[in-house]
Amino acid sequence: MITKDLLEILVCPECKQKLDYRQNPESLKCTQCHRVYAVKDNIPIMLVDEATIEPS
Repeated sequence: MITKDLLEILVCPECKQKLDYRQNPESLKCTQCHRVYAVKDNIPIMLVDEATIEPS
């Protein structure tokens, strides 16, 4: 699980907006561009090329 302190400072690398934490599957979703970044072994994979885009 990502710590609250880390979650507060992380932003989407594409549009620089806030990320929402999701538990199942563990991931971070951008509130603006709807990119979803996977979290593997408690490490967010913040690569735009590896993100998926979900509809709002």
